[in-house]
Amino acid sequence: MTRVRVFSTTSCPYCYMAKDFLAAKGVEFEDIDVGRDYKKAMEMVRLSGQRGVPVIDIDGEIILGFDQTRISQALGI
Repeated sequence: MTRVRVFSTTSCPYCYMAKDFLAAKGVEFEDIDVGRDYKKAMEMVRLSGQRGVPVIDIDGEIILGFDQTRISQALGI
């Protein structure tokens, strides 16, 4: 099973768009609120080199921002 994690914040509209897109495609994902979890925020920075959200981790492939094409390709949908 594909592991999908979305590093997000509650104030990010692109985070909501990414999560809505995944949900509409029936993709299960872990939503990680980096605004509330400092350790997860530092993990996101380590993985992506970025502080901006969303950062989407699909089985180790890191996607910066809401890039529908890359998300679809990584998921094979």
